[in-house]
Amino acid sequence: MLTVVIFEDYGYANLLPLTYWRAAFELRCGRDLLIDKIRAAIGPAEVSLMVRPELVDVVSERWGLPVNQPAAGPALFVNGRLLAAASVAWPDSPSIGMHEPGMCFILADGELAASLTADVFLDYGRLLSALEPHRARHPRLDVRLPRYGMIEYPWQLVRANGPELVRQWTERPDSGIEGEVCQGAYLLNESGIRIGAGSRIKPCSVLDAEAGPIVIGRDVTISPQCTIEGPCFIGDGTLVQPGATVRDGTTIGPVCKVGGEIDNSIIHGHSNKQHDGFLGHAYLAEWINIAADCINSDLKNTYGEVSVPVNGIETPTGEMFVGLTMGDHSKAGINLSFATGSVVGFGSNVFVSHYPPKFVPSFSWYTDEGRDSYDAQRGIEVAKKVMARRKVDMTPAEERLFLSLPGIVRRHERVDERPE
Repeated sequence: MLTVVIFEDYGYANLLPLTYWRAAFELRCGRDLLIDKIRAAIGPAEVSLMVRPELVDVVSERWGLPVNQPAAGPALFVNGRLLAAASVAWPDSPSIGMHEPGMCFILADGELAASLTADVFLDYGRLLSALEPHRARHPRLDVRLPRYGMIEYPWQLVRANGPELVRQWTERPDSGIEGEVCQGAYLLNESGIRIGAGSRIKPCSVLDAEAGPIVIGRDVTISPQCTIEGPCFIGDGTLVQPGATVRDGTTIGPVCKVGGEIDNSIIHGHSNKQHDGFLGHAYLAEWINIAADCINSDLKNTYGEVSVPVNGIETPTGEMFVGLTMGDHSKAGINLSFATGSVVGFGSNVFVSHYPPKFVPSFSWYTDEGRDSYDAQRGIEVAKKVMARRKVDMTPAEERLFLSLPGIVRRHERVDERPE
């Protein structure tokens, strides 16, 4: 059986703060995670993973796969940032698949495979040095991928989300109504709708799949007077509050509570945005709470290109629409208005009576008095309470990761002002 190693490379740093709590291949796009797409595209294989040292224990827990173990023979190494589809042309002889901005895959013979360790992939210079002696036996191939076929920044996951939802449906149509559609609810283009067992679509709600498919997971509640526009995915155990509008291009992961207006966004899972307010072209990670009447801008008044403070450094996106990126275990107080392309880091609390800064560093406690550092020990106690409300216990491995993150954050984030 084929041996496959899904690896993180140096590109994880541009995906922060979303990748503090997870590996790059655990990011969500469409109905599932990047790792799920890679495994589906490859087919049956013996799979192992390579990640940063701080993630070894949590990734091992989540997936039950070997982590950071060297390959024992020839292997296909696949970049975890690959937005894989069944159409990816995997090689049948030793080679290196290239696609900007990096290497998609390496089909390595036994000699090269033995030299490709997790720390090598995390250092581009070391990776090139490791490949050089084997270059003659491993020719480079140009891999044709659609736009954002290799994810480099968080907003690219959001931009790829709608097309990915359509692709997944087109390759495997999955219509069918297993849940309950109450009298007075309306399904437009029912052949493009999937409703899982235990889910309920309550009266006066409209599921409009005329422009793209709608997939509703198991045990989902769509409250009265909601509008859901396809393409859209709503994960298991999620509650959509009365009157919500979930627009096209949106993925809502499992066990969320959502309300207000959500447009072209990804909510990774286990997060709340259940009150009035607009969320557009955004990626929210896990264990987040967005309070009442919060909004984010996803379009500049000039209709110009949006820049995003990636780890505190303004970075052009090439996009007109970019909203909020928020890391895990962060909170936003009532009535906040986030500027176009804003970023809130991991484990932060923002509650101010004015516009928050465009970049809120991780472990920040931001009030009208300024920014204080948020103690990780205090933060983890809150995080455990939040997780317990979803009947989830933080594991010892997750606790160790959480408490280690302040030091890791300091290596990545540029913070111009000192905490007050």
